[in-house]
Order: sequence, then C-alpha cells, then structure tokens
Amino acid sequence: MKTWVLATSNPGKIKEFQAWGIQQGIQLVPASEWNAPEVEEPYGTFLENALIKARTIAAFTGLPTLADDSGLCVPALGGQPGVYSARFAGEPRNDVQNNNALLKALEDIQERSAYYYAVLVMCEHEHDPQPLIAQGQWWGRILQQPEGDGGFGYDPLFYDDEMKLTAGQISLEAKQKRSHRGQALAELKQMICRRFN
Repeated sequence: MKTWVLATSNPGKIKEFQAWGIQQGIQLVPASEWNAPEVEEPYGTFLENALIKARTIAAFTGLPTLADDSGLCVPALGGQPGVYSARFAGEPRNDVQNNNALLKALEDIQERSAYYYAVLVMCEHEHDPQPLIAQGQWWGRILQQPEGDGGFGYDPLFYDDEMKLTAGQISLEAKQKRSHRGQALAELKQMICRRFN
C-alpha cells in the first residue's frame, strides 16, 4: 500500500479522505502525525490555498501529499463564506459559531441557494511541475435552522433538494458519492489511474 500525506487537521475531512484512500490502496496519513507545521491559507482562492498546502507538506515530509481547500459559497452573500468558511465567525474555529454567523448573515435574505466547493491538489514532491488538480461542486440551499447531527461544518444547514436531506443527515457513503469532495475524489481517481498505471 502506498503512503501519502494528507495535508489537513480537520477530523471530518480525515475520515472522508481515509475511507477513500483505503479503496484506492493508499494509506493517507495526516500531516500532524509527521509533526508537520500548520500551513497558512493566505490566498483568496481555493486552488492557491490547496496548492501551497500540498507543496509545503510535501517539502516537509518528502512524501507525496494530498491537500484540499473547500468551503461553502452563498451567491446572495457575494460568495461568502468561501475560503473563510472554517473561520467565518472568527478564531478559534468553531462549527456552531460559524453556522450561527451564517444564519445571521442570511436572516433577511430569501434567496438561500448555496454550494459547497472543493479543490484537491496532489503533489508527488515539492517541485512537482504538474500537480494533479481535481474539483467538485455540490448545490443545495441553506435552511433556517440546523437538521441532523452528522458530518461537520455547515452540513446541518445545507439541504440537498434532490435527496431531501441535509448533509448532516445523510450517511458517509451517500455523502462520498454526492458531495463536492466526493466528486473531486472521483475525478482525482481517474487522474491517478492515468498517471500511475
């Protein structure tokens, strides 16, 4: 089994990525287990943030690294919280406070469509001239109050009209097939097959 470093400390993301990695024959070890530093996300785009995380952790560990940057975008809020999704309510990061901040921002707004967006970057090494880049988008809408206690982040507020459930109510298996991250991982799988097989 191949070993890659996973450039995230988010427990929810680690769970989702590791479940996918097992299916691909890839052991995804969180960067924290290598005592890697937390990488700042200074950029205004998901892609730039994922790329800097992948390159920084690959340089630190000397191993192939998979990084993501993802978040919730609400068109009625000009795309917010966007790249600031994890810290929408400020520091320290807190899902409940972020959800409350989102509800407050939307309290006088009727148009509540939203989408989750994810971009994944896999670097074989720090100077990889052609990192693998995959992306996914999952549309839904924001409810008036949370429903479901599964998932993480904004999942209890994010309602999928087709499934008629929030992301906090669906199983991990269903989420992996439907979600922005699941879509990006499916695309990444195809890229991996082309590059390494």
